[in-house]
Amino acid sequence: MSDSANTAGAPRPAAPMRRFRRSLTRRVLTRFIVAIVLYTIVVFVGLFVSVLVCAAINWDYMNPVYRLLQWISSYLPLVVIVVLAAGYVVLFLHYWARTLSYLEDIVSATEQIYRSGDDPISLPDDLHEVEVQMNRIKTDMLASRLAAQEADKRKNDLVVYLAHDLKTPLTSVIGYLTLLRDERDISPELREHYLSVALDKAERLEDLINEFFDITRFSLTSLTLELKTVSLSRMLEQTADEFAPLLAEKGLACRVLAPPDVSITCDPDKLERVFDNLLRNAINYSYEDTDITVTLAVDGDTAHLSFTNEGDDIPRHKLERIFEQFYRLDSSRGSRTGGAGLGLAIAKEIVELHGGSISAESADGRITFRVSLPLHP
Repeated sequence: MSDSANTAGAPRPAAPMRRFRRSLTRRVLTRFIVAIVLYTIVVFVGLFVSVLVCAAINWDYMNPVYRLLQWISSYLPLVVIVVLAAGYVVLFLHYWARTLSYLEDIVSATEQIYRSGDDPISLPDDLHEVEVQMNRIKTDMLASRLAAQEADKRKNDLVVYLAHDLKTPLTSVIGYLTLLRDERDISPELREHYLSVALDKAERLEDLINEFFDITRFSLTSLTLELKTVSLSRMLEQTADEFAPLLAEKGLACRVLAPPDVSITCDPDKLERVFDNLLRNAINYSYEDTDITVTLAVDGDTAHLSFTNEGDDIPRHKLERIFEQFYRLDSSRGSRTGGAGLGLAIAKEIVELHGGSISAESADGRITFRVSLPLHP
């Protein structure tokens, strides 16, 4: 992905820039007002002292200083207005020039945010606060850009391998169906074997096609919620029941420990997808002949769920990235467990859309996913 593409897709710091502008305006305006007040005080004090000096000292009438002070005293209001106006104009022009200089520095720094490179932004001391915020924005944008590039690379790699692997099960299905058509006198046992292999490969083909659809939907659409009030307890039990065939294949058992009749306002179809992804993940990475435990506890207006299975510990570096899109725990291309790496990323997005949170932990041969959801958002 090019830098220009990254820049176009990067979020513009509109809100921080508004804060910079307000902060700069307040800073310059405050200093301008303080300068005006101090200048006004100095002018009046100076004139007052001049009048006192003129009155206190017995000047020679021809003394030029005396004559100047006398003239000032005679036209005091006019003198005050002229001196103040001239000073105000000078101060205004000074701070206006300084403001333009600040704006030029900020514009230059803003352009530097979108340029490649790790060089920090440097601004005058008066703009230290702005400098800190801009450097923070640049750091965040660089991190987001790198994450987007990595996610895009993972996605492209997955599309390539999925497209390649579509051929393998399709070739097997065609081959075994051809054998069934051409070999009329095969034994029932062999026919059953051919049909079983063809069905298994067809199911694998369906999984790969579904992964393509997941990638397309995740890339091109944003999730929206259609809220209804349903029984969370019943939803968990139904989801577990639907996995009975997959559980039986590995000798697994799924226990749902939930109080009865816990209601939740949610998008049931999308929340069911979260539970489906978490249970499917637990089945894929469980030891054979072990239990998967789903628990539900209610604390006030929050439901706390956990999905626990026994399996190999997930390394910390993988655990920290497990909810990233297109990130796969199992990088083996031939693995039935290594999907497109979207299941947990989509689950996280759905949970957060509901105002909840999701996390994962792994230790001592146990893997647990924890979900917290408001019962009535």
